Amino acid sequence: MILQTRSKSWKNIKKVGNFGFFQGVGLTLLLSVIAKLLGYLPFLNIMGQLVIAIMLGILYRGTRGVPLKIQSGISFSGKRLLRFGIILLGLKLNLLDIVHAGYKVVALAVINVVITIIVVYGLCKWFKIDKSLGLLTACGTAICGAAAMVAIAPQIKAKDEETAVSAATVAILGTMFTLVYTFLYPVLGLSMKGYGVFTGATLHEVAHVIAAAAPGGQAAIDMAVLVKLTRVALLVPVALFIGLWSGRESRGGGKSFQGIRWRELPIPWFIFGFLVMSGVNTLGIIPEKMISDLLILAYMLLAMAMAGLGLGVDLATFSRLGKKPFLAGLIGSIVLSLVGFVLVCGFGLN
Repeated sequence: MILQTRSKSWKNIKKVGNFGFFQGVGLTLLLSVIAKLLGYLPFLNIMGQLVIAIMLGILYRGTRGVPLKIQSGISFSGKRLLRFGIILLGLKLNLLDIVHAGYKVVALAVINVVITIIVVYGLCKWFKIDKSLGLLTACGTAICGAAAMVAIAPQIKAKDEETAVSAATVAILGTMFTLVYTFLYPVLGLSMKGYGVFTGATLHEVAHVIAAAAPGGQAAIDMAVLVKLTRVALLVPVALFIGLWSGRESRGGGKSFQGIRWRELPIPWFIFGFLVMSGVNTLGIIPEKMISDLLILAYMLLAMAMAGLGLGVDLATFSRLGKKPFLAGLIGSIVLSLVGFVLVCGFGLN
């Protein structure tokens, strides 16, 4: 009788646990759908679905709180679904487009990314910001905002609150610079395509790039997206390098990886899935309509991950951790814009 009672109690606990898990996943899904709808509104379309999702998560936690029983589902969205989203995001990248753009565009993207990472991370060290938060802010500013941060976070064992704070920081900066760019367009003296190259090479999220390039017309938007995706492609080597570097440091600096099984290497293996999907898109294996649908799914999964990260951050934490990274990101973004403009003119892309 006692054994039967214990057995029933255990089953009830499992049921409650499973229900809480699905509640957590469902909450992130709901927030991602709301973020998608809000992304169609004026001004909010500059921020994009991913940024809005993380803001909604922070706002939800600050106003309603997050029960412990749904944490497992939220964590699942923030970690597991995130990887599937990044893999599917590879379908956005056509490797031939990068080749056809020419070496100048690739060189521009590489130089901008490297300089920005060095400047922002250097400033973060100078401001005595935690190493993980500094790296996330640097990579998000240099490469592709929130997507870069969530791809790199597992490699440096960053806390969820650090990832969320850095993503929100870069999102705010990107929105600010997008608005500034639209006012600067008439006085920059760039052609439509040149302005597209400039925005694609210097702004943070894809949504920022499209919104900022709009005053230059469709030619500017097309070029901006192409240059931006070239920067996105650099996420692969940067994530691999940071994963290996971080793992080497955690093992004592000079120690090698000899004797470690390949699965234990600190490499973001899902990044290779990103590359495979890019190859699939490049070869035209999947119809364009299906690719469009899969990209919608990719952004939905990434938005669920962003909402999950936001649900793990309270406003007090954001206030405590976000001030110095914001300043470092602001200075780094200014450097990125200036270097980008000089390179666009210097390479004759204006």
